[in-house]
Parts: sequence; structure tokens; C-alpha cells
Amino acid sequence: MQKMKIKPTILSSEEKGTLKWFLGLFYLIMIVYDIFYYYIYPKFITHTPVGLPSKFGYVVYLIMLVIIPIVIYYLGKKDKHYLVKYIVVITYLILSVLNDVSFYINSSSQYKSGNLAEMYIVLFSPIFVSNRFFYVVSIGALSRYLLTGAILQTTEVFFLMLITIVFLVIALIFLFRFRSYVNAVKTSYNEQLEGMVKGVIAALELKDPYTRGHSERVASYALSLAKEVKQFSNEELMAFNYACLLHDIGKVNIPDQILMKPSKLTNEEFEIIKTHPVVGEEAVKNIEGLKGNICVIRSHHERWDGKGYPDNLKGENIPFLARIVAIADAFDAMTSSRSYRSALPAEEAYKRIIEGQGTQFDPYLVEKFKKVFPSWEIVTKKHDVRL
Repeated sequence: MQKMKIKPTILSSEEKGTLKWFLGLFYLIMIVYDIFYYYIYPKFITHTPVGLPSKFGYVVYLIMLVIIPIVIYYLGKKDKHYLVKYIVVITYLILSVLNDVSFYINSSSQYKSGNLAEMYIVLFSPIFVSNRFFYVVSIGALSRYLLTGAILQTTEVFFLMLITIVFLVIALIFLFRFRSYVNAVKTSYNEQLEGMVKGVIAALELKDPYTRGHSERVASYALSLAKEVKQFSNEELMAFNYACLLHDIGKVNIPDQILMKPSKLTNEEFEIIKTHPVVGEEAVKNIEGLKGNICVIRSHHERWDGKGYPDNLKGENIPFLARIVAIADAFDAMTSSRSYRSALPAEEAYKRIIEGQGTQFDPYLVEKFKKVFPSWEIVTKKHDVRL
């Protein structure tokens, strides 16, 4: 089964930019601090030998400046930027433990450690507005000193842990403040997007009264099927819902005499109908909150066997989200009355979806459809009552 990540909101697109700033400053502080503390300070102020205290320090730089950038590039190609910050921070903290232990394990010098790079990680962890990342940094920073202290049998680490805790408290305050601000922005943005979507749907239903409620029902069906797949977060599902509501937006470009024709369409008229996915994609392509879900609008009429439109995509070449909507759209079309035919019973529509497994519809999703069908049947019955 092809797994597809949904782009939830405009805020998520800021992750990459934030990551660049975070990593840029981290590497700058790490390098400048070590140059000053181990080269400039001893040479010009204390007149002691220069250089990193442990040979393992050079291994740290080899990993952080060569291997980690390669990992970052690989994750970027896989569109997994969200993992980069975890890998960089965890790797650096582990290397810090190994570096301290390699130097002090056979040394008579009093233990001292910690640097600006570590404090930077702790203090700036809230900029990603992620509770999980903050917890990883908090546990990692404190564990780094506990583990070092246990190995070296020293209590000097407790003072460093106290300083770290102070910085963590400050960072936690920042995190709460950032989260409240981001939540307010997200709420405002989602309300505006929802209002716009509902306005477009209302305009479409005025043009084609036979589709009244169709968009909402398709979104409801598709959302329940997506939840059954169990691979999407609540934010991702919200973005998917908006795209589902707008899946037929391209029909605003279809002439009324074709859209509401009471008899069978001619081949030429059907070709015009088939343009609505492409028109719909063009209409919303610049809406930031929908960019990651445009495939729903363009590809919801593709078929598993490659006989759909507009691109004749086949099998897993069809975007996963569009395959979900294809089942929801077909089911609602069959269970809704049109000017040229009456609605089919839900049981008959269910039977036809099953018959389309492996030809019109994704076999995996049809199996999931069987599980959610009872909830779809309830929606259909409510629709019948309103009619």
C-alpha cells in the first residue's frame, strides 16, 4: 500500500525554514565556541597548549560536519525533514557523553563540561512548537549528564544539571507562549479557509441543485475511510476534509445545459464534464492550505485499472488520497437521485463498490470500506429522510 503524507496547513510549511535557522545557528555556535575556547583563549590569554582536549573531539566534528549533513540530505530527499532535528540533537548529545568520557576516564583533571551549543539546543527547542521535541531535548540533556556522572563517578554533573533545568524552565515558558500564539493563528486560518470552502460549495450547489449536500457527504465518507486507514494525524485529516469538500469545484466551469441535462450525455458533452478535475486543480493550486491535497481534486475520477480520467493513472500511481475519495464519490453518486435516475439503495451501492474491487477501486481500500460501510449507511438514510 502506498502511503501518502498530507500537508495539513500553511504553518507546517514553516518547519523547513525554522530547521535551517536552527541548524545554522547550532553549527555556528558549536564551531565558534570551540575555536575560541580551545584555540584563541589558551593561546592569547592563558598561554597554554591549544587544541581539542580529547582526540575523540575530532571524531565528533567528523560525524557532525560530514556524516550528519549526508543524513540530512537523505532525509530531505525522502521528505522527512521533521526527523532531522531529532537526529542532530540526539547524535550530538551522545557524542558529547563519549567525548567527555574519553577524556576524563583516565585523567586526574576535575570534571567540567557543557558549552553554548548544548545550552542553545535547550533554550531554542521551543521554536518548533513541538511538545515531543521539547521532551526529547529535556530528557536527552539531563540524561547526558547523569550518564556521564555515573560512568566517571563524579558529582560535578549535578551543578551542570541544575543550570540545564533552569534553561529548560525558561524554554518551557517560551513553548507555552509559542503554542498559544500558534493555536490562535491556526484557528483563525482554519476558520477563514472553512468559510471560503463553504462559500464555494454554496455557489456550486446554486449552479447544480442536484449536487446539494454531495460535497459534505463525500467528505464525511472519505474522512471515515481515511481514519480507518489509521495513518493520518488530526491536522492532516482536517486538510484532507477541505480538499474533499472542494473535489468537484471544477464543475463551476461546466455549462448549465450540460451539468443539469435530464437525459444521457453525448460523447462530446461527457468530454466536457471530464475537464472538471483539471479546472478544479487550476482553481485551487495557489491556496496554501490545499496545495498538499490537490491530488484529491485532480485524480478522484482515476480508476485502479487505468481507465479513469484525466490522466489514465493506474494502480498505485493514483495518489492514495484520491483513491479514498474515488470510493466515497462513487458511493454518494449511486445513492443520490439525479434528474435522469433515482437513487440506488445503500446495499446495492455497497455491492457495486465490492464488484469494483481491483478494477475501479483500490483493493486495499475496498477492504477498509467494508468496515466503515455501516456508518456510511447511516449518513445515506439521513439523506433519504431529508429528501
